[in-house]
Amino acid sequence: MKMTSTDLIITIDSLVGEQLPPISPEEAEELRLSESQLNLQPDVNIGMIGHVAHGKTSLTRAISGVNTIKFDAEKKRNITIKLGYANFKIYKCDNLLCPPPVCFQSFGSQIVSPLCCECESHMTLVRHMSIVDCPGHEMLMRTMLNGASVMDTAILVVAANQSVPQPQTSEHLVVAEIMGLQNILAIQNKVDLVPLPEALRSRDDIVAFLKDSVAEKAPIIPMSCAPKFRCNVDVLLQYLVEKVPLPVRDLTAPPLMRIIRSYDINKPGTPLKAIKGGVCGGTLQRGVIRIGEIVEIRPGIVRTDKNTGKQTATPIVSKVVSIFSEDNPLKTAIPGGLIAVGLKIDPSLTRKDSLVGQVVGRLNELPPVFCALDIQYSLMKRVVGDAAEAKVAKPQDDEPVFLTIGSASVAGSVMEVSKHSRIKISLNLPVCAEIGDKVSISRKFKERWRLIGWGVIKAGQLVQTKPLV
Repeated sequence: MKMTSTDLIITIDSLVGEQLPPISPEEAEELRLSESQLNLQPDVNIGMIGHVAHGKTSLTRAISGVNTIKFDAEKKRNITIKLGYANFKIYKCDNLLCPPPVCFQSFGSQIVSPLCCECESHMTLVRHMSIVDCPGHEMLMRTMLNGASVMDTAILVVAANQSVPQPQTSEHLVVAEIMGLQNILAIQNKVDLVPLPEALRSRDDIVAFLKDSVAEKAPIIPMSCAPKFRCNVDVLLQYLVEKVPLPVRDLTAPPLMRIIRSYDINKPGTPLKAIKGGVCGGTLQRGVIRIGEIVEIRPGIVRTDKNTGKQTATPIVSKVVSIFSEDNPLKTAIPGGLIAVGLKIDPSLTRKDSLVGQVVGRLNELPPVFCALDIQYSLMKRVVGDAAEAKVAKPQDDEPVFLTIGSASVAGSVMEVSKHSRIKISLNLPVCAEIGDKVSISRKFKERWRLIGWGVIKAGQLVQTKPLV
């Protein structure tokens, strides 16, 4: 077989093989309606958002059984630092004498055919969902923005024993509005820690805070996730089943998966012959990915010429060898839910989230890679997430800014501010993006990057791409 530029790849094997044919509309519809697919893979991504220590991780554990605090640094501080993930299933009791909301119960993603905890009757699977547990600390706002790129809706968690709003309560809600999330639900958490009059005052404060926001009409469910005082978990599950619709997905479009985690699954000392390829985690925005698919990762490997300073991007091409939704193996992944895609790729490329912000799709079917962007922008009136809430000034030429585009976070510099709220920004690193993608804009304020606005990509300067040699 003659080698071409697209055959020059980084993989464990020297060649990746032949491409699978595109999925047909008939196959797409069959997958969409498949009960077996629902049993294996979630259909909706829910963002768990809010200020640090308001109980997002405890709520995630209460409905999924998964503790998303997994890393040593997180355990020491008892907070989420990286994005946390958890899948769960919602079953409904078949016994008509088991009324709502108690007829709705949640179980881990691996559970099949459970019995009702109330009456031991058979239950029917009604939803399978993923949670993206976002860190609430101000220093981890970049991580939260990355997670927001894969959310379909959000649960805003507000602690009843703290004043409303806290800085990141406001900042996270603004991000949800920028991303266009719908059917947002508010949880008044930790109601077991305050007397009833204080809980009622807290609820009034939440109502006032949500006014004129994307969550103005959001129900507010009082909850406790403490094991001895746990309450209203079933009410939350009923809301998720009845009020959060399945998003419209295009399964026949070219697949696009945003990477929000990447890692090496090989343990130290693994023999060379036993080494497995790198793994990328994220969610499909559209299309499907199948085992055996030849995929491309963009921008890929970025190099900078020492003499000219110009950057080049080399897309990484490889083959899908495994797909998992938590512990459930898949032959085909569809949009909705978080998945891990195993590739024939050097695992050193995926270690320590090194591919976060990149995009996966079928070979030669991904959006372009840009090194500069022309953005139609809108600014907030005040800086969000800081107690001072200073007024937001217009961008200036040569000002450093920080952009979040999909799951990519990249620093840049303002090249030109023109009329009609248009701004041109040079990027420190190239990004794979589409015309029309949303962009969040942050500015350094008191030594912290603070969200000041958002925009839409209108045009861009393409980065030079070339194959590996």
